[in-house]
Amino acid sequence: MGKKAIVIGSGFAGMSAASFLAKAGWQVSLFEKHEQPGGRARLLKAGGFSFDMGPSWYWMPDVFERYFNQFGKKVSDYYTLHRLDPSYRVYWSDDHWDIPANYDSYKSILEKIEPGAGAALDKVMKEAAYKYEVGINRLVFKPGQSLFEFLDVQLAAGVFRLDVFTSIKDHFGKHFTNPKIRELMEFPVLFLGALAEDTPALYSLMNYADIKGGTWFPEGGMHSIVKGMHRLAEQQGVEFHFENYVQKIIIENGRASGIETNTGVYKADVVISGADYHFTETKLLPSKYRTYTESYWDKRVMAPGCLLYYVGVGKKIPGLLHHSLFFDTPFAPHARDIYTSPRWPDNPLFYASATSVTDPSQAPEGCENLFFLVPVATGLGGDSEEVRMHYFNIIADRFEKRLGVTIRDSILYFKSYAHSNFIEDYNAFKGNAYGLANTLRQTAVLKPSCRSKKVENLYFTGQLTVPGPGVPPSLISGEVVAKLIQKNVH
Repeated sequence: MGKKAIVIGSGFAGMSAASFLAKAGWQVSLFEKHEQPGGRARLLKAGGFSFDMGPSWYWMPDVFERYFNQFGKKVSDYYTLHRLDPSYRVYWSDDHWDIPANYDSYKSILEKIEPGAGAALDKVMKEAAYKYEVGINRLVFKPGQSLFEFLDVQLAAGVFRLDVFTSIKDHFGKHFTNPKIRELMEFPVLFLGALAEDTPALYSLMNYADIKGGTWFPEGGMHSIVKGMHRLAEQQGVEFHFENYVQKIIIENGRASGIETNTGVYKADVVISGADYHFTETKLLPSKYRTYTESYWDKRVMAPGCLLYYVGVGKKIPGLLHHSLFFDTPFAPHARDIYTSPRWPDNPLFYASATSVTDPSQAPEGCENLFFLVPVATGLGGDSEEVRMHYFNIIADRFEKRLGVTIRDSILYFKSYAHSNFIEDYNAFKGNAYGLANTLRQTAVLKPSCRSKKVENLYFTGQLTVPGPGVPPSLISGEVVAKLIQKNVH
């Protein structure tokens, strides 16, 4: 009989860790507080509308393919992918750009805006391709337990090519002068990480993922990935326990020996928490077994929180694309309101998605399912109904003006979601949506460790540990911790 493992949380990282351990011969039980798998990527169905509650961008298809390949499967065994073209639309204050899937067409747009920008993009993409290859295939698979992990010949030889000590802002500033092009290049880190001036230029690998790798859509929505991973996990022998709220990690002689939930006590040889790291340490462990202090956590730089809206409208919206970025207001003030002087923003940038544009089954006939996201600072609190409606009206005004259509007179379903919901549903530290920002001081060994320093056989996976936030990194996080366990637990 194989060793027993318990995984807390059925997000991408939790299901990944569970599947890899099960494949290696472990008996794996996964405990999830909700009635369905997915964590932040749960599915909301109401009134004939389907909404992905969290992640909505499908980038890095190679990472997903690699994941399923390791179990002798293919992505296509579980869901069907479509590449979006245009990839997305960007609304500026005075016009909009449709970002094409074709690289030469993308270059042509930049060249028309700024002569020489096409050649500059070629150079940026060549550098970004190297960062993507090394970053995604080597750096992110390090468990971050020691600096010695990074002392290999290829990494040492290419450290300066990785641009670890240059900021994204300075990096793109060297290549482009047009402010719109710079903002277009910076948007992946602004929305999902930190200020461009605080983010290492290594993360231009995200631009490679965007421009070269493309923006895709899994038929049926992002939850199709969750369903595929759930099915794969069960095929490996993982046992799922839904509506099981973990109340305590049991420690015996300094080692994790199981958990206590609302349904009973469950024993195991190892415990992996895919739940919020801060919650796990402060609520599931006695204080003497916590690795990190409250002071440590308070000093962490968090990626943005989210103010979300799920809106079903009883009409089709002409000209609407699957993904739309509303950069029709200045970047700098909103960025300051998120990172520098945290406050509710006066005039926020926002993002809109409508999967019904690509997949009509996501909404009743003649309707659209709209998903709106406003990045906000973590830990603000005060996300009252009044505050939520205030911001919904701000973004709805701009959405309606730019699309030339009214939506508020046709709303059939409406739900808002913010900090307090993230705390209630996911025990999220400061109501965080994405985890830690990708700053230099929060990279690799400088992230919270995926292995407890106080409790033997207690491990962590997910967006607050290595390699970091995002869906592809979460898949990798589960794999990394599963392999570390196999190496250390005998």
